[in-house]
Amino acid sequence: MNKLYIGNVSAEASEEDLESVFTQWKIPHSGPFLVKTGYAFVDCPDEKSAMRAIDVLSGKVELHGKVLEVEHSVPKRQRSCKLQIRNIPPHMQWEVLDGMLAQYGAVESCEQVNTDTETAVVNVRYASKDQARLAMEKLNGSMMENYALKVSYIPDETATPEGSTTGGRRTFNARGPPRSGSPGLGARPKVQSDIPLRMLVPTQFVGAIIGKEGATIRNITKQTHSKIDIHRKENAGAAEKPITIHSTPEGCSNACRTIMEIMQKEAVDTKFTEEIPLKILAHNNFVGRLIGKEGRNLKKIEEDTGTKITISPLQDLTLYNPERTITLKGSIEACSSAEQEVMKKIRESYESDMAAMNLQSNLIPGLNLNALGLFPSGVPGMGPSMSSVPPPGALGGCSFGGQPESETVHLFIPALAVGAIIGKQGQHIKQLSHFAGASIKIAPAEGMDAKQRMVIIVGPPEAQFKAQCRIFGKLKEENFFGPKEEVKLEAHIKVPSFAAGRVIGKGGKTVNELQNLTCAEVVVPRDQTPDENDQVIVKISGHFFACQLAQRKIQEILAQVRRQQQPKPALGPQPPVPRRK
Repeated sequence: MNKLYIGNVSAEASEEDLESVFTQWKIPHSGPFLVKTGYAFVDCPDEKSAMRAIDVLSGKVELHGKVLEVEHSVPKRQRSCKLQIRNIPPHMQWEVLDGMLAQYGAVESCEQVNTDTETAVVNVRYASKDQARLAMEKLNGSMMENYALKVSYIPDETATPEGSTTGGRRTFNARGPPRSGSPGLGARPKVQSDIPLRMLVPTQFVGAIIGKEGATIRNITKQTHSKIDIHRKENAGAAEKPITIHSTPEGCSNACRTIMEIMQKEAVDTKFTEEIPLKILAHNNFVGRLIGKEGRNLKKIEEDTGTKITISPLQDLTLYNPERTITLKGSIEACSSAEQEVMKKIRESYESDMAAMNLQSNLIPGLNLNALGLFPSGVPGMGPSMSSVPPPGALGGCSFGGQPESETVHLFIPALAVGAIIGKQGQHIKQLSHFAGASIKIAPAEGMDAKQRMVIIVGPPEAQFKAQCRIFGKLKEENFFGPKEEVKLEAHIKVPSFAAGRVIGKGGKTVNELQNLTCAEVVVPRDQTPDENDQVIVKISGHFFACQLAQRKIQEILAQVRRQQQPKPALGPQPPVPRRK
């Protein structure tokens, strides 16, 4: 992979001109320049030299009035499933990168390349040529955090069959456990795969934090090895502004402490006498675990650090603003210690949930986790926004026609929660249906005293995932479950009566394995009378991820049964198809 293609070469450029450019930038080459009309080729002695030529010259160096474009020279026969993506923002998180790549197909490996540049480089293998081509078309030149991505093919010398993985250096499975670090290399230290620290500061202190011509914020960034975003344009006229700090946990804490010290000094200088608490923003999904059973976790942090901690009420949340405000009161030293403990709990919750999400995305290939708005990547100021609708055909659970196959799930909710799900004049259920891409209807009550109501959700796997997740979340937000109680619901799916035995397994083996794997309760009631479509009900009970995992596993079993039911093509020569007259 050491042969280079040099494009946009001026007609006036000679072999000697290109030689002088490489000499000037101290880039070795191992053979002569082969100059053609408008382009040239050259060999480098090793991959490191080739990468240096691309990083230093491409789009940056001018020759006879034309800016050179340099990339790997890849013969057409080797333009297969492998791409190289360059100029990736140094603080981009692995989860965001994975979500972006997964929009265009199944990523089989994502391998980081060591370079001398501040931005990052990865080599990516897709499952098919079409997916790689689509990613190339969509990503090349696209902007991520003010960086223009550069995408090119890299040779697939091994020409391995589709579905196999690459050899060589250490590779990362795109949907494995969360990786330690962002792709960023160079002068900055590796950033752990944590969520950033989000804090709220009084608007009157924002100018002091930024400093004259940005000098103060640049100094904090440099000293703490952080990337700090001050969202001044959010909530125009608001008394407080959010700040997002991307770094290692230690870097985040150091930056936070420095910002608190700057605010304290500014308060003294401006004779501001009110107490300035530290306010941390955290996604609601993590707050229950931060509080702990009967508030034990929060009490322990308060006792250990000498702070007073309060959390904003659930009523302040909306479908589109899932953050709660954690207010810490005490000395700067005490608040700094408490911040470290609070964020430690939140990061632990995040990593646990991401592991569950990654497991889920294995079952729904192409599931764009960042598009779901369930975790902090969907919160304003928490990294690049992602398209909320994946491209057609990017999802799993496909029918034999190649389109995502629609499924029907009956989800049972408390009867008293129906109003919250429907919303004023039906607005909430309409928004939810549009967001998820699913049909969502609430069945009539079965009698006056019915304690539960059935929500009928119809849509493909990703739509089911999104709709059900938001319903679970809404019930928690609206206090239909206690603050320390996990939301557990019952879902029913119908299966063909002849397939029920496959779900149960011999002696109940399959259903027991299913329950052990998913932590959901799965029941196929005995002695059911099949309905008019010869289907019976499977009941699934548990928290959101358990329910989802069980649903996906059962759908896998049904897909196997359907495949086995397909008529096998006859062997031998087929009779000719008669022509139309």
